[in-house]
Amino acid sequence: MFYVIGLGLGDPKDITVKGLEIVRRCRRVYLESYTSVLTCGQEKLEEFYGRELIIADRELVEQGADSILHGAEHEEIAFLVVGDPFGATTHADLLLRAKEMNIPSLVVHNASIMNAVGCCGLQLYHFGETVSIPYWTDTWRPASFYDKILANIKHGLHTLCLLDIRVKEPTIESLTKKVRVYEPPRFMSCSEASEILFQLVQEHRDNENESCRAELSERTVVVGLARVGHDTQTIKACTLQEMIKADLGGPLHSLIIPAPGIHPMEANYLQQFCEGDLNQLLKNAIRE
Repeated sequence: MFYVIGLGLGDPKDITVKGLEIVRRCRRVYLESYTSVLTCGQEKLEEFYGRELIIADRELVEQGADSILHGAEHEEIAFLVVGDPFGATTHADLLLRAKEMNIPSLVVHNASIMNAVGCCGLQLYHFGETVSIPYWTDTWRPASFYDKILANIKHGLHTLCLLDIRVKEPTIESLTKKVRVYEPPRFMSCSEASEILFQLVQEHRDNENESCRAELSERTVVVGLARVGHDTQTIKACTLQEMIKADLGGPLHSLIIPAPGIHPMEANYLQQFCEGDLNQLLKNAIRE
């Protein structure tokens, strides 16, 4: 049997009882380490699970999937994922490969950022398409997520922005060499994501009409979330311009662009994370 097990978001104890029982009896246990990470680290996971974990980085998962599945038709193999197993398409691909190899598989679900963002008070069924904000470089500045945010706003929907993490990414210079050199790990903060959004607002301003400008601007209210599900969870609601200067602490971070005209219940709950008058900020955001 091949198991894909969600670990939740906070610490080693967030794994389900069912998942923990499976982990403790498996022959090999892999820990996926590039779509997300648990801030507690590998050692604490191994201590709580009572098992040695094999780190599965991007190269192993994307290029060595067969080695992960090897022997699973005769023994039990577990693949651990931070959050929920279906939070990334890579994990669905592993399950499809297992099916092609006639290997039985089982998924053990858990909490993920996709549903845990409700902790800020914004209702889950008011969210539109989720977007990812990647790090920019001097030569690569993707911005397709910006149009998706605008589309969500147009339809009165909140936008969850997943922020880039870069773990064991090879440097550009080493790609043509036999020996790979890797960049230091980086985790995008709400501040960095807000700076990218602010630049896009400025670049699009001259090409948009007045009504569009009111939909996303430096005065737009955003919600920053850090370490959701952890004891040090932090939530902050403020304007996009203020979020650029905000320090929410260590990773992982997510950013939400609330829809205009949020429900009064949402506003009342979100107010506790706002230093000023949230309703006034929301009104200011749509003024010309």
